[in-house]
Amino acid sequence: MLRSAFELVPATGRSLTEACPGRLACVPAVPVTERLDGLRRELRRLQRVVVAFSGGADSALLAWMAHDTLGAAGAQALTAVSPSLAPDEELDCAALAGEWGLRWRAVRTDELADPAYVANDGQRCAHCKSALMAVLAPLATAEGATVVLGVNLDDLGDHRPGQAAAAAGGAAFPLVTAGFTKSDVRAASRLLGLRTWDKPAAACLASRVPYGTPVTLRVLTEVAAAEAALRALGFRELRVRHYGDLARVELPVADLSAALGRRAEVVAAVRSAGYRYVTLDLEGLRSGNLNAALELR
Repeated sequence: MLRSAFELVPATGRSLTEACPGRLACVPAVPVTERLDGLRRELRRLQRVVVAFSGGADSALLAWMAHDTLGAAGAQALTAVSPSLAPDEELDCAALAGEWGLRWRAVRTDELADPAYVANDGQRCAHCKSALMAVLAPLATAEGATVVLGVNLDDLGDHRPGQAAAAAGGAAFPLVTAGFTKSDVRAASRLLGLRTWDKPAAACLASRVPYGTPVTLRVLTEVAAAEAALRALGFRELRVRHYGDLARVELPVADLSAALGRRAEVVAAVRSAGYRYVTLDLEGLRSGNLNAALELR
């Protein structure tokens, strides 16, 4: 079993990145049931956990497994609510908690009060996770629990300074420890009958804002409104990248022709959120593609 990405791989004494430069090629191919068994062992080792529950496939699987393994007394799911969380995601977290019987509640975070976060440099995610841990860690300590985040092995290769900040704040990453990739998460969720198994990834709204552009309440509100309007048209996977009064819409390549065929509706939907200009990215949807700008600096 793999340990945390921020610990050492026992067999080599090296970090996960050093030991597995190709990362996923180093992960043994095992049945997803074995991954789930490993996750249960890790949760039992932790004994009591507070799950940072965003409603995405990763944190949903972690929250369900924690509740199923440790019970309501040993597992609590907390959803951090702030302007960077799309309103529909908060509602879905509440709905999932009700469906699964989770011990859940929403808590408020205020990363916009941090000038470093608002400045939106390459460490924005670190500032965000620090704000998250500042709220969750005391609640976990009061319960004698560990904060756990839904980070999987695929997440380790991108620019994710928030992971290090969360680890420094005492968070654990059981999915990494158990060797889960994103495809493992989806396969396990489907096996368990969780409706989140094919839920599109939905990173925080601030990830739509190019580095160097201040993250403000108005910007996040416009992005959320534009994406909600496009989802109302039936587009399931999407990103609206914010460039002042211009919105760059990213959709899967397979959806581009449909978007062009409904051009007037797409333009109206995005403009209803406050944008003046609407562009469609012909390269299609690329999660985290704004990180490429950091390599040019």
